[in-house]
Amino acid sequence: MSDTISTIPLSARHASLADLTAILNQQQGHKLDIVAGTGMLRAEAGRLRIMGAEPVLTEAGVTSADGLYLPTELGDAGLGEKLGIPTAYLRKTRAQALHLYDTNVNGWLDLQHGKRYLARCLSDGNGGGILRAFLSDGYKIIDHLDVLMSALTGIRESGLRVNLACDLSERRMVVRVHSEAIKSLAPTLLRNYRSPFTGATGADNPTVFAGIVFTNSETGSGAMTITPRIVVQVCDNGVTITKDALRAVHLGAKMDEGTIRWSNDTHEANLSLIGKQARDAVRRFLDVRYVRRKIEEIEEKAGRRIPDPDHTIRVVGQRLRFTEDQQRLILNHFIDGGDRTAGGMLHAVTSAAQTLSDPDAAFDMESVGVRAMEIAATL
Repeated sequence: MSDTISTIPLSARHASLADLTAILNQQQGHKLDIVAGTGMLRAEAGRLRIMGAEPVLTEAGVTSADGLYLPTELGDAGLGEKLGIPTAYLRKTRAQALHLYDTNVNGWLDLQHGKRYLARCLSDGNGGGILRAFLSDGYKIIDHLDVLMSALTGIRESGLRVNLACDLSERRMVVRVHSEAIKSLAPTLLRNYRSPFTGATGADNPTVFAGIVFTNSETGSGAMTITPRIVVQVCDNGVTITKDALRAVHLGAKMDEGTIRWSNDTHEANLSLIGKQARDAVRRFLDVRYVRRKIEEIEEKAGRRIPDPDHTIRVVGQRLRFTEDQQRLILNHFIDGGDRTAGGMLHAVTSAAQTLSDPDAAFDMESVGVRAMEIAATL
């Protein structure tokens, strides 16, 4: 393994399919998954030492899986959750008193004698690397690369030409797909709206496209999901229909202690299942009749006028846990969009999401666009 761990990207925003594939392939070559009993684990100077794991056979030869792994922020969160240590406190000890970090982690490991956990690492091949997740030994691994390749196979089998945009973070992979061949009109939803990016109006161009968003987590941050998404041509806003999402939860049988090696049969079975789910989702969601039904449902609530945007955005922000900065951003997009209706709130939230640099924040904000509209319509 010639690459150092520090050169492997863990996140990307607005990545191309080629860029995402390159990152995932690079990560794949360094992945190390170990089911470890608490007796195999020890904290040392803020790192997690793994001892007694089986070596791994790689192209470079036999590589030891034992080593010191530096937890990412998500790795620390997993340790805190599984060991019963408040995450905020664990982060404070890392920043201010590493000896207390070690003392707390080791103390709680000792008290959980006999329990097993899944450590998902990226290894440098020399006894070091990062701990990117600390999970239950019953966590069913569904890797990003498998989801991506299988989803692309399912889309290819549909015969549709699609556009893709990709995000990656330590928490999840997000692949947004839409087809310009599957389109409809949303004149009621878009008649008062103008793009905050270009000034183009929905009255002149009320076209929307059918789309899907694929998400997956390798680190315990949610199920593998396939969610329908409607893309507004005039501004590229994405409206996700979360209530219709298909989910594959990462729960499986308990795994034995040791380094995990997947058989080809298991790998192919995962690929086949995800590919079939993607193909079925394409048939169901990339369909003009589906898009028309969802636009009609949205338009039933979108027309409610918002008399006090400041108050409405404060209430929406509180209920959906937007930060103050995010609320100000949404207000600016609401003003620039020029649509003082609940539908305008949907547009503001989804256009604001496009401007966020954090992939997780962008995903979370876009995902609640319809809910923001529904809340605004009741005020």
